[in-house]
Amino acid sequence: VQLQAYGGGLVQAGGSLRLSCVASGRTISSYGMAWFRQAPGKEREFVATITWIGGTLYADSMKGRFTISRDNAQNTLYLQMNSLNLEDTAVYYCAAKRLGAGKMAVDYEYWGQGTQVTVSS
Repeated sequence: VQLQAYGGGLVQAGGSLRLSCVASGRTISSYGMAWFRQAPGKEREFVATITWIGGTLYADSMKGRFTISRDNAQNTLYLQMNSLNLEDTAVYYCAAKRLGAGKMAVDYEYWGQGTQVTVSS
């Protein structure tokens, strides 16, 4: 599975962005998918995950602001990000795993290249 993330950019605080992650190589309909992010000088952190049947889990700081979704027909994962703040500045990565879903980056077998999100004041 190859993953390609899109949609990052520069946005003002309070604004919104929608990230996309397009999978190729095989269908991801049975895969657990997730978004992680890594800010400069920090470790990669969990953002949100979605199971193959659409169950979701979010990091506490993203609840109510971010929405993860998937379109299996388009082999695409999304992350809608609203009410962005400076602390959301990071490189955002999409990831996939064949069995289940979860919050641990080490459990994910496939990774996209990352897309930069920069929030300005």
